Amino acid sequence: MGNKKKPIAVWILIWLQALLGFGAVVSGGMLMISPDGSLMHLPLYLIKSSPFENFFIPGLILCLLLGVYPLGIAYGLWKLPAWRWPDTINPFKRLHWSWAGSLATGIIVIIWLSVELLWTPTGFLHILYYVWSALIILLTLIPATRRYCRNH
Repeated sequence: MGNKKKPIAVWILIWLQALLGFGAVVSGGMLMISPDGSLMHLPLYLIKSSPFENFFIPGLILCLLLGVYPLGIAYGLWKLPAWRWPDTINPFKRLHWSWAGSLATGIIVIIWLSVELLWTPTGFLHILYYVWSALIILLTLIPATRRYCRNH
């Protein structure tokens, strides 16, 4: 299954997932290493109205949900491995689990940003990542990607 010819949309999707994941692992790691935000030059007052006293938990969530997860999805889209365990939660059984995972990544980013905006001011990065997540969702939904991810 992993030897299928990848449409350009799938290659772009793989790169969007991989770059999102890499950036989030690095950023999340920096927040966990330096929970006061100093390593990333983020003042603690940015999260004063949030339920967090420092950036450690947001960094952990960022690293795992927007870092490790999209990296796994990028690999899944690239190789289409026949792993059974992700299919246990795949609601789209006719499509490879990485397709559902890719769609979920876009939604997770939108939820992350929307919750973050409850506590922090809007900035350029919010707009950039809203567009990024919209691209992930759109590229996941186009017919070429669906055909590539078809299980049968």
